Amino acid sequence: MKTSPKSPVIQGGSPGALRTHTIPRLGTGIARKTMLIVLAGLILTLMVSSPVLAGTKYMSGSPNLTVSIVGNNEFTPGTTVPLKLQVQNSGLNQIKFVQSGIVDTDDKPSTAKMVTVSLLPGDSPILVKSDPQMIGDIQGSQSTTASFEIRVPDDAKAGRYTLPVVIDYTYLGNAEQEGTDSIIYRYVEKKQEIDLPFVVESAINLDVTNVTSDNIIAGGSGYITLTLKNTGTDAGDKAVANLSRSGTSPIIPVSNSVYLGTFAPGDTVEAKYKVSVSKDAEPQDYPVAIAVTYENTDGETVTTPSQKIGVQVGEKVDFTVTSEPPEVNPGKKKTIEVTYRNDGSATVYGAEVRLSAVDPFTSSDDLAYLGDLEPGQSVVARFGVTVDADADAKTYGLDSEVKYRDALDDSHVSDTIKVPVNVVKAEGLAALLSSPVAIGVILVIILGGGYYFYEYRRKQKKQ
Repeated sequence: MKTSPKSPVIQGGSPGALRTHTIPRLGTGIARKTMLIVLAGLILTLMVSSPVLAGTKYMSGSPNLTVSIVGNNEFTPGTTVPLKLQVQNSGLNQIKFVQSGIVDTDDKPSTAKMVTVSLLPGDSPILVKSDPQMIGDIQGSQSTTASFEIRVPDDAKAGRYTLPVVIDYTYLGNAEQEGTDSIIYRYVEKKQEIDLPFVVESAINLDVTNVTSDNIIAGGSGYITLTLKNTGTDAGDKAVANLSRSGTSPIIPVSNSVYLGTFAPGDTVEAKYKVSVSKDAEPQDYPVAIAVTYENTDGETVTTPSQKIGVQVGEKVDFTVTSEPPEVNPGKKKTIEVTYRNDGSATVYGAEVRLSAVDPFTSSDDLAYLGDLEPGQSVVARFGVTVDADADAKTYGLDSEVKYRDALDDSHVSDTIKVPVNVVKAEGLAALLSSPVAIGVILVIILGGGYYFYEYRRKQKKQ
């Protein structure tokens, strides 16, 4: 008989006797299953039984807000500028507890919540044009900005001022935990006023009280005279008034700087500038810009804000032929008369007109002097023209141009002006006289008649 393998086990017995007892060995598959079940249980236990997390409680701390101007805090009179303020929170959370059972709060005591910034003029001359600004929450060690538009009046006196800045905000004063799952928040509302240093620089204030123009027409040159007044409370030394083109304006300064010297409060000066005007300018007002650069009482070079002024541009010089088309016969030479009218808005000087003769015309006298023409004035020009004998009977357009000088003695040439001329066939006696055959017949008749009369007279004398 066969038996399964046995494992020896030592058991107790009578003294001096050694007995053996066999137990059956477990199969390897059962052992592995048992170990996997034990490990799975351990892992499940670890996952379910996680440790209790610790909470944080702040015992003290509050916001600490300060305000400063971003950039330069010096401004000139007569300007409207954006004023950017930086609001900094330097508040700290001073005491903090961390332990299990504490529920974390939503806010920290050092956070300024729902911050609103208001800028006031105080005793300064400025005008605040913006409403209070809501800038949200500011955490400790953080900052944000608020922007205001301010106007420094023209008559603002130079000096140092303070602008009151009022900040309204809320912060967490206390958080009281009840039980393990609820907190009672107690918030504190606070209003804080901070004085902000603000400097108005020594400056003049430029005012253009009058604008006059001379010969400002499209395609020409002329003068602009500006009356400038210092309406501020400070004087400017070594002042220079600079005229500049405004954008794409057709008015372009030729001479753009006039030295004013000392420009004291209440002073009025005139500055005259030569300008040119583009040929395609329409008759309307166009802008130019004027600014004054000077030294203030601190020795600094300052430029006033640029001011735009309107200048009237008149009609460009234009000539129109107002006479009826002259008539000429083929094969004839004739002096034609053409009336030219100045349809521009300025007087022209020393005008002369040239006629361009083209086939079938020729001319030995194609230049006529017109002289000085005021706006709306007309003058007659005379030209000698010859028309070819085989020219067609119709209306022809001859080109002419007027050369003239403006009020500044600058030379100009007008656009091409069409001169209509009618070529017509001769009629009646004129047509008869223009025919070579007819002329020959007439000559024969005249000669024959003369010969007959001569013979008749001779015979009468013999009798």
